[in-house]
Amino acid sequence: MRNSLFNRIAFPYVALIILLLIAGSVYFSSFVRNAYLESWRANLESDAKVISEQIDDYLFDDLDLLQESIQNSAEIMGVRVTIIASDGTVVGDTAKLPTQLENHRNRPEVLTALTGSIGYDVRNSDSLGMNMVYVGVPIYQHGQVIGISRTSVSLSILDESITSLQRTIIGTSAIVAVLVIILALMITRYTMEPLNKLTDMVTHIEIGDELPNVMYKRNDEVGKLSYAFMQMTKRLRQQINDFKVEQSTLNAVLTHMTDAVIIVDGEGLVQLSNASAERMFNVSQDDAVGRSMVEVLRHHQLVDLWRNCIRTKEQKTTTLEIMPNKMFVQGIATPMGEVFPGGVLIVLQDLTRLRKLEKVRSDFVSNVSHELRTPLASIKALTETLQEGALEDPPAARRFLSRMEVEIDNLTQMVQELLELSKIESGRVPLRRKFVQVVDLIEKAVERMQVQAERSGLQLIMDYPSDLPTVLADPDRVGQVFVNLIHNAIKFTPPGGVIHVKAMQDRNKVVFSVSDSGVGIEPDALLRIFERFYKTDRARSSGGTGLGLSITKHIIEGHGGKVWVESEIGKGSTFFFTIPTT
Repeated sequence: MRNSLFNRIAFPYVALIILLLIAGSVYFSSFVRNAYLESWRANLESDAKVISEQIDDYLFDDLDLLQESIQNSAEIMGVRVTIIASDGTVVGDTAKLPTQLENHRNRPEVLTALTGSIGYDVRNSDSLGMNMVYVGVPIYQHGQVIGISRTSVSLSILDESITSLQRTIIGTSAIVAVLVIILALMITRYTMEPLNKLTDMVTHIEIGDELPNVMYKRNDEVGKLSYAFMQMTKRLRQQINDFKVEQSTLNAVLTHMTDAVIIVDGEGLVQLSNASAERMFNVSQDDAVGRSMVEVLRHHQLVDLWRNCIRTKEQKTTTLEIMPNKMFVQGIATPMGEVFPGGVLIVLQDLTRLRKLEKVRSDFVSNVSHELRTPLASIKALTETLQEGALEDPPAARRFLSRMEVEIDNLTQMVQELLELSKIESGRVPLRRKFVQVVDLIEKAVERMQVQAERSGLQLIMDYPSDLPTVLADPDRVGQVFVNLIHNAIKFTPPGGVIHVKAMQDRNKVVFSVSDSGVGIEPDALLRIFERFYKTDRARSSGGTGLGLSITKHIIEGHGGKVWVESEIGKGSTFFFTIPTT
């Protein structure tokens, strides 16, 4: 019975009434008490001012006369009067001898009065042992505060009045509460009587008992309602069980689908979305459901797809790119027919990876074909020249064979770098990482490339602090990165230039850089410089396979770092890469 509807209706109202009566009583008592205190404070302040005006001329001249004067005033006013010097010494008091009282300078009302304001405090008196109300008024002489006139009175009279008033309020409130509670219970019981009968019927249905004949064989409204309710309950129970199974299955399918699924009604409002749709459009299901598909999807092609499907009542398909994720998706809109009249099921299949793979494959075939065409054409031309009679000219034949050897070496290098890049990208080349000194990495690479730099008339300079930490790296692979970058710097820097190899610590990583004073890189090429086979216009005339920087990027990213370049035409380029220290 504790959780019955009767209790939940009646008891909150009863509790609310009691709380209101208690709160009103407490508030009224507090209000009356504060009003009494304010009235007494005003009277005490007035009395203290009168006394201060009477005694300011003889405050320190005749203490006996002072004591007699304040005694007379205290009897007339019915208060305790205390005169305190500016240093806190009590020079007159109507309840105790001044010599029996301690220094009062630390009393709150005294401290306030010494500042020229009216002091006020309510506390227990140390000398009298009772609660008192104190008011202190400054006594002036020649514009200076020379003392305090303090009046006080016991709170016992106020407490007696308040206690009597509280008894009256409590008694009245108790009588009112009892009457209101009885009335509330009667009204609640009267209101609940029909509902109690219906509750009994529902209880019988829930536990499987048959209802009494009087409940469902009655011909009045209650009997008809009982019988109809019993039949409806059976059907609903079965339908709910079937619905739960179906909903669980549907939720599991939608949750684990990789395709985004959205159901939109005939008015364009989203009725359902799965987890993939939430990730694709960066919106939660709670925010999506009930909102316009224009707000949720934010793409006009999907809106057009939905409209075409609604208009033709046929399945429609489109492909589009979703920003800012740059996802390439295929959208399929299917009318839901009688299952959901006017509704459209929109399925979005993410084809981004397939498209990227197709583009990579196409670009790779195109790039390899392009790069192989030149050396093969050159070898073909040299071969035909030799066959047409150049073999009879030994110096020319040797020159042609030397040129063929160069082209074959280029082809061999390209194939080797392609195989190496393929292994790196597929993870078949494990990094043998260990903690190594940054100095060793730089010095070995510079020493290896020093002769080539001097042969090209360039200075190769190292610049790094001596306290660099160790890095976790594969020395051979990082050395390959340095060789690639320094080799490119030598290739594109005219004689007399300078190449700097630097390193510096940046929190939990070391930043390496290889900078030159060469020709620089065009701004349009900076974004593509690390692509396979990509060459700038200047690089095309200087040979190379165009794979070195791509290999460099994959090696550094395999170490958990990143690589980038900064350049200015005519002033040189700087390639940066980072390697973590842990």
